[in-house]
Amino acid sequence: MANVEQVQPKKGPSLVIQLAILLVMTGAAIGMGWVSGGYLKQGETPAPVPVAPENAGAAEKPAEGGKAAVGPTLAQLAPITTNLASPSDVWIRLEASVLYDAPQPPEVTEQIHQDLLAFVRTIKLHQIEGASGYQHLKADLEERAALRSGGHVKQVLVRTMLLE
Repeated sequence: MANVEQVQPKKGPSLVIQLAILLVMTGAAIGMGWVSGGYLKQGETPAPVPVAPENAGAAEKPAEGGKAAVGPTLAQLAPITTNLASPSDVWIRLEASVLYDAPQPPEVTEQIHQDLLAFVRTIKLHQIEGASGYQHLKADLEERAALRSGGHVKQVLVRTMLLE
């Protein structure tokens, strides 16, 4: 018969060496993450803190020193409840708030509310279906609010949107 050689199995690196390499690689990954995070955060400015709805009027009151406080203001719009353009038996209820760059008179908020109501009445159901439809609706609402306010609206925050 044929000679059968006895082959000993190959031995790889020991378990201790494998664990040591794993720890070194993990430490390197953590270090690189920490350095890159510090690099990315370096040029970042802090985001403005929006004023809560219950404190929205406080931004209009004079602060210490007799000067009016200036900063972002959040104004809640009255709920918009209307039917869609097509199909007309579908109703929408939209609750939203607008974020101003500075305090604005209540008349501006009311004008924005009426404009958004008129716009929502022209929407068709297929235009707001899905995530991209919602994004387009939000972009349209923000554009109309910014135009109506003379560029003072920075964002429209959709709190709830129900379709029935």
